Formats: sequence, structure tokens, C-alpha cells
Amino acid sequence: MSCVALLLFLAAVPLFAGTTGKIAGRIVDAKNEPLPSANIILAGTKLGGVTDIDGYYSIINVPPGTYTVQFRLVGYRPHSAREVRVSVNTTTKIDAVLEDASITTQDVVVTAQRPVVDVGATSTTATISDSDIRTLPVQELQDIVNLQAGVVDGHFRGGRAGEVQYQVNGVSVNNVFDNTSTVRIDRSLIQEVQVITGTFDAEYGQAMSGVVNTVLKSGGEDFTVDAEAFAGSFLYGDDGYRNLDFKFRPATTQNYQLSISGPTGLPQTFFLVNARRYHFDDYLYGKRLFNINDSSDFARGIAYPTGDSSEVALGYTREWSGLAKVTNRSIPELEISYQILFNLIEGKNLGGAFSWRINPDGRTTQKKRSYVHGLDITHTLSASTFYTVSVRQNYFSYTDWAYEDFFDPRYDLVQQGPLSLNADYYYGAIVRGVDLSRYLQKTDTYLAKASVTSQISRAHQIKAGVEFQRSTMEFGAPGWLLAKQVGNTSVLTRVYDDPPEYPGARTYTPISGAAYLHDLIEWNDLTIRAGVRFEYFDGRSTMPADLANPANAIPGAPTGTKATSKKTSVAPRLGISYPITATSSVYFSYGHFYQLPNLGDMYRNADYNRLSLLQAGALDYGVLGNPDVKPEQTVQYEVGYKNALTDAFGISVNLFYKDIRDLLGVQFVNTYTGAQYSRLSNIDFGNVTGFTVSLDQRRIGLLSTSLDYTWQLAQGNSSDPQETANLAQAGLDARPQTLPFSWDQRHTVNLTVQVSNPEDYSVSAVVRYASGQPYTPSIGLGLTGQIERNSGRKPEGLLVDLRGEKFFSLGSWNMSVFARVFNLFNARYFNGSVFANTGSPDYSTTPYTDRGSLADPTRYYAPRRFEVGISLNSSL
Repeated sequence: MSCVALLLFLAAVPLFAGTTGKIAGRIVDAKNEPLPSANIILAGTKLGGVTDIDGYYSIINVPPGTYTVQFRLVGYRPHSAREVRVSVNTTTKIDAVLEDASITTQDVVVTAQRPVVDVGATSTTATISDSDIRTLPVQELQDIVNLQAGVVDGHFRGGRAGEVQYQVNGVSVNNVFDNTSTVRIDRSLIQEVQVITGTFDAEYGQAMSGVVNTVLKSGGEDFTVDAEAFAGSFLYGDDGYRNLDFKFRPATTQNYQLSISGPTGLPQTFFLVNARRYHFDDYLYGKRLFNINDSSDFARGIAYPTGDSSEVALGYTREWSGLAKVTNRSIPELEISYQILFNLIEGKNLGGAFSWRINPDGRTTQKKRSYVHGLDITHTLSASTFYTVSVRQNYFSYTDWAYEDFFDPRYDLVQQGPLSLNADYYYGAIVRGVDLSRYLQKTDTYLAKASVTSQISRAHQIKAGVEFQRSTMEFGAPGWLLAKQVGNTSVLTRVYDDPPEYPGARTYTPISGAAYLHDLIEWNDLTIRAGVRFEYFDGRSTMPADLANPANAIPGAPTGTKATSKKTSVAPRLGISYPITATSSVYFSYGHFYQLPNLGDMYRNADYNRLSLLQAGALDYGVLGNPDVKPEQTVQYEVGYKNALTDAFGISVNLFYKDIRDLLGVQFVNTYTGAQYSRLSNIDFGNVTGFTVSLDQRRIGLLSTSLDYTWQLAQGNSSDPQETANLAQAGLDARPQTLPFSWDQRHTVNLTVQVSNPEDYSVSAVVRYASGQPYTPSIGLGLTGQIERNSGRKPEGLLVDLRGEKFFSLGSWNMSVFARVFNLFNARYFNGSVFANTGSPDYSTTPYTDRGSLADPTRYYAPRRFEVGISLNSSL
């Protein structure tokens, strides 16, 4: 081996979205002369390539994973590079020097080492493989995303919530209603996750802040079984703040997961089936002192409870989820796969639960049903060109009500909404009644996407694609339950659909389309990514022809309606990486990013006929929706520097700026009669400035670490589209001001430490530090009662999560036992709520007025949770 010269250089440079990567490089002899016609083979696959006259080669359409790359040429010794890791949307470069067969008689086998930094990257991208995920104290995709630099509670680099594109196998799974992911994805399903917090390529649309692209696992040649089970509970003591009496309840958390994959028995056809059952009871328990129809003497403040006093978990989750996937490669150069990913979730969240702690049966139950399924076809036309076609249905259903049946007799049994005895009895807890609210939201989206990728020359790889999406979106109240007082008696009235005051659920069918072109230029060591994206949207709705006569009810004023206009946008993208040395580079990226606001905001309360009786000084009709708004826009800039200081230690520094325009906000409109109403429009704005420093230390001995620090200033005129209207309604100053956004977290630190001996044990810890986010202070009675919005800062927070695992072998089975601790030090606070008069979650200057809130433990972060489990896997 010492007499063999083999130069193996691995580097990763971003390509573009999808589910595969690329391997490329150059093969030369010991005299540095190119070796044409050398064969490169990915062992165990049908993928490979041949060097050109200058010794260069490329292999495209490589699924993410770890490979052995073999080099073969007559007259030269065979060479193999093991553990070559390929990631989605990256080029992995392997340059090798082959020796004459007359010099040595043995094969050369080298273990590839991935560079500690990606010197070819042109923006900030984190790639997390399944092996990385297994060692972290995380359970779901969102847990992984929240660990990335620049991500704060789902906000990417200071953007509003809902500005992130979630994709599964290169296709969007976003719910157009609120632009969140349609499905929750368990870590057992994930092959690789790519999180882009910087600028991103032209293939990605309907996102202004970031992209999360998840590649799911697939079946292979080997029959494999993977199982995991764990159970756990909350473990905490009396800290004097949370107002929780600890009682050990074993197995309040239970998780059972089983995956089976392998060949189906049909030619070149493979399958994967995964199922998961998750059972979770949250930490807050109530006691059923009252039944929903108990009578009490409200006038004299005397309660007559008849409940059974049993303990009830006020927050819980019951979930079934899984994946089924079939892949066929029996036709040469063609791969066809079908997959279905699903969630069935029922539960109750802790929001407002404290008020129901002695009458828990009157609360609403939330149910989610979602599935993403469809067909993917990949056809390789030649060694340099392939195309993909994907068709998907993304279905999401959410309901929130006490009883599914609108005519359920239990509603009539109570005849009213929630009632408390008085403010002093259990701090105003509800002793009678049922939550009468009813809500549903359904989205059924059909999506088609096609793209072609071609390595047209050694330096240029072109990708072009088109997308089309049609959504049927239904949301609103499926019937209104109105408790009206008739004398001393409450009478329940049902109204199913009586607009404009009591509208039922409404259905909308917007459509959208896109086309893009992208060129990846890899010329010598210079990398350039250039692309452009065209987007189209049709809201397929109507608006008043004259906003000064919104309901066409003003005599003599112009009348009529008009169709919403079709929206188009063109978004250029550019990224450049220039190497300074073989281990360091500088990069710059720039792009325009457009996104329609959440369609739920656009269409909510969008029936302008309800303003038919609007008069000056009349009732507030709320903020009217607007299906005719323009796309929101962000122009983003990023510049960075990366350097592999040693083979095991790297540093990355990037600076970013985002100019945000046409955000959804509130516009006030005057009518011909002098009345005024508010509606949504593109009038809000903001900007974000920041930088991130990342340090990555690969494993030295037993220890590996990663650390990132983000400083950012995120500011604008409002944190929420409704904020301006809320200020005006409260009689406060609603004029535009540049203020910190509510999620403006100035300092964020993420630290991951792992001590491991492969195949023996692994211990990892995740430490997260967050400086306080803004809040609006209030001041004492007799003064104005409020000062500048978001001028105060909440307390800082620190969380530590821990995972430990011990590995065993039992014949052909690999087994491990593991333990996880979330919130190891039982921290009480991590960017939750505070009292506006103190800026603290612990105390208020008006303790009697705020006694109910002071007694509510849900204002704090969830206490320590401990889990233990076992995992098994085998290839048979």
C-alpha cells in the first residue's frame, strides 16, 4: 500500500433539488497523465461511467448513500474507494491516481474521508444522513430542522412562519392553506435530510426563507427488518414554580415501530413497509370533579360537583403513521416507484387546558388525517441525461370539535358553552358546559412535476422542469352552535350556514404552475449556479369591482364584481464559489424569492357581502380576506468563507441580508358613506441582517463536536398580518414602524457533542442556548398602559437533551439499548410567555389579577422527560 500513489479528493458542491447526487472526478497515472477509457463502477449497482480523453468522468442520478467506487483499466491495478458518501443535490468529487500493473500485484483499497467543510458550496446547506440522525436525541423531522443554524421555532433566518418549502423525494408536501408540511415524518423513515437556510436554486418555489428536502428510505436486494420500541415518562421535582405535584406515571410515552424491506419476488422489484404507533400523555393532569351538565348555584357561588374525581391527561396524542413503497427496475434504464406516507393523529393540546382541569370532558378534540402518495418515474436516456416525472396527491384533514355529530345530544344536554363559578373558585376554572366551537380544514392537492437533467459538457449540467398544482381547499365552521339567553334559561340554537353572519365552511380551488431552468457550472475549481424560475397563480375567485362599495349596497355608487387577476413572477438566482486554496473558499449567492401568502389568510372572511349594513361607527366586521393579493417577495444576499483548518476541524462564516417586501398586512378602506373597514393587502415589510459562525470537529479518538452561533436582527412593521388591525381596534398607534419581529432572537447557539466507539457505544448531547425574544411591556395604572411594541426582552433560555446507546450482536441481529433525556436540567423557561408588567414568567406586579395565570403551569417549558428503549435490525 505504501508504494501505491492514490489521490482521493472528496468535495461536495450543491447541485439542485431532487433525490439523487453525482460523482465526478479525474483519473490519471503516476506521471499525472490522463487515463482515457477507464471504467468507474459503483459496486452493487448498475451505475458507472467512463473517462474521456482528458481523464474526466461523471456519474449522475446516484441515490444518496454510502458506496464503494471501483476504478478499472487494462494494464493498471484495480482500485477501490470505500465509504464514499453521496448526498442529495451534491457532486462528490473523486480524483484517483492509478499505478501500472507491473509495479504492484495487489488491489488498492482506500477508505474515503469526506472533507470537514464543503469548499464548493455556494450557500448555507446542512445535510444530515440516517447515520447522523440515529445518534441524536431527536424523533421527528421537525426536531432535526430546529437544530440547524439560523432556525428559530420554525422561522428560517428571521422570516415569518410558513416561508419554508417542505419536500419529500423532491416533491412539495406543503399544505397550501398555511404552508406547513402535510405530514409528520418519523426518523425511522429518513434516508437523508437537506436543510437549506441560505439562498436556494431555481427548482424550489413558493418559499422565501428556506427549503427542507427529505429523501425516504427504499427497499433493496437484502431482506431487512428494523424494529424499535421505547417507553418513558416525565421526571421532575417540586421547583416551587410550576405548580405541579409530581406523580410517577410509567409509560405515559410509548412508541412502537417496525420496518420490513427487501425483494418482492418479482423481477427487480423491491418493497419497504413501515408502521408506527405512538402514545403520549402530556405532563398536565386534571381531575374530573364535574360532569359537563352539572348544576351549581352560580348566584351564591356554591358548586355541586358529581364527577368521579378520576385523573385525566389534559394533553395527549394517539398516532398511527407509516410508509409503504414499491420500486421496480426490471425495465433497463427505467425506475418506477409508488409510495404512500400517512398520519392518523388524534389528541388534545395543552392550550387553554388549565381552565378545564376540573371539567375535562367539555374540551374539543383535534383530529388530523393526512396522506401523501404518488408515482415517480426516472428514465435514463444516456450516461449523461435522464428525466423524472412525479405525480402526487397530498391530502390533509383537520377537525376540532367536542363531538363530531353536529346534532349530538350531548350538546343539547348542556345547552350552553363553558361557565365558571367565579374568579376565586379554582382560579376561575370551568365547572359546567361544553366548548361549542367547531372547525374543519381540508386540503386536497394534486401535483405533477417533470424535469430533465443533462450533463451537456464537462463543465455544464443543465436542469429544466415544469410543475402544476391544483388544490381543493375547504375550511371554516361546519355549523354554528349558539347559546342564547332567554330569560334565566340558556337555549342552544343550531345554525348550519347562514351568511354573512354565520357562514359555513367554504371551498376554493386555486391553481398554480411553474417552470425553471438551472445551469450548474463546474469549471476547474470554480462553481457557479445560475437559474431562473417563472411562477403562475390563479386564485379563481371574485372581488368587489369598487372597494368603496364593497357589498354593492350603496345607492348610486358603482357596482359589480371582478375576477381575481392571474399572478406571475420571474425569479433569478445566482451562486458563486471561488476556491482560495485546496481546503478553503469564499462564496456569494443572490436570489429573488416569491411566495403566495398562506391561502387560508387570503380566503378567510373574504365574503364582502357581509358589509352590506356597514355604516360609520358600526360594528367591527374583522379583517376581510383578499384572494387578489400579490406574491410576497424576498431578495436575499449571502457571502461566506469556509476553511478546513485540518483534516478533522473546519470553520465556516457567512453573512446574510434579506430585504422583505409585499408581506401580507392590513389596509384600511373608506366607503362612499364615510364608513371604514379593513382588509388584507401587500403593505407590510421587513428586513433581516445576520451572520453565522460554524465549527465542525470530526471524530478524533472518541470525541466529535459541532458548534454554531447565529446573530441576527429581524425587524419590520408587524409580526402578524392582523397586528395593525388589532392595534387600531385597541386604540393604539397603528402607524408603520420598524420594530423587532416577535421571533427576533438576537443570539442562538447550538452545540452537539458525541462520544462514541463504533459498534460498542455512543453518547450524544445537544445544547441549545437562546437569548430572549421581544415582548411589549406594559406600565402601571394611571399612565398610558403601554410603551413601544416589542421593546422588552424575555429571559434567555438553555436546554440540554441527551442520548446514550449500547450496541450488541446476537447472531445475525444487531441490537441496542438506549436512553434519552429531554430537558435534562428541567429548565422552566425557553422563549415562552411572560407577564407584560415584569418581563418574567415567574411573577407579576398584579398577582391577584393574574392569579389564574400564575397558577397555570403551561406558561413554562415542558419538564424533564426520560425514555428507555430497544432497537433491533437484521439483514437476512
